[in-house]
Amino acid sequence: MPKFWKAKTILAKTETVYATDANPTGAADAILASDVTFNPMEGDVVKRTVERGFFGAQPFAIPATRSSLTLSVELVGSGTAGTAPAWSPLIRACGVAEVVTAGSKVEYTPITTGQESASIYFDVDGTKHVMLGARGNLTVKVDANGIPVATFTFTSLFTIPTEAARPTPDYSKWQAPQAASSTNTPLFSIGGTPFPLRSFEFDLANDVQPRMLIGSESVLITGRDDAALKVQVEATPLTTYDPFTVAKDGEEQAVVLQHGTVVGRKVQIDLPVCLQQTPSYQDQDNILEWQLTFTPQPVVGNDDWKITLT
Repeated sequence: MPKFWKAKTILAKTETVYATDANPTGAADAILASDVTFNPMEGDVVKRTVERGFFGAQPFAIPATRSSLTLSVELVGSGTAGTAPAWSPLIRACGVAEVVTAGSKVEYTPITTGQESASIYFDVDGTKHVMLGARGNLTVKVDANGIPVATFTFTSLFTIPTEAARPTPDYSKWQAPQAASSTNTPLFSIGGTPFPLRSFEFDLANDVQPRMLIGSESVLITGRDDAALKVQVEATPLTTYDPFTVAKDGEEQAVVLQHGTVVGRKVQIDLPVCLQQTPSYQDQDNILEWQLTFTPQPVVGNDDWKITLT
């Protein structure tokens, strides 16, 4: 019998101890994902250099290996203000702290130390892959008339897959999203100036490094130096916003995006201090648009950005 790619289930749970299986279950930890790419076994090939007196390929060995997974989830809250969303284990494994204020809000901010990790089960039609010590990167995309998504890319330690009973996933914690529109996305502003927005892409740019030493194997986030926000907006008169002067003079700008109109499903992204790079022009339907790239800046540290769910 063939294995069906669509018959796959992804489970994720935050680890208490790094690379110790958190044992996610279909009932509590199922991930409702899209655009899934999975590389079950990655690693370098080390060739031997033996002299055998004849031509032919060299034998080789494969040392420490790893797995990688990319997936997207819809960017929407849990449905209840002050309750973490079902994708909480994913963002927490991206060098991000979660602070829950019961009945009010859930806040996510970057961290340098104390990074968490996740155990991820990837089951494809009964073939079970266990990803331990997973850490990764996050990109948030909000496009006009599209569904906002968070795309995660994880690297983990490798374990040998096994055949197992397929989990029964419960997706009831996942809420239906609202498409991005003027009604559903009530605010986007740069430096306090509202703009008609075509596209918004924020990349945490985590530097994820597999560190495979003798006696110690781990996946670490070792930096996020190149975090970037890319937006495409309808151009305004320079008297309203002058991206050329802003870039040339290094003027700091606050960028805010609010999406969602239903309590418990609202998402706000704040980048309080951003430096703008050089702008470029885009022609859309014979209308001038600007493509702007910003680099969020820390002030006292680990305050480059914040994602708030209410």
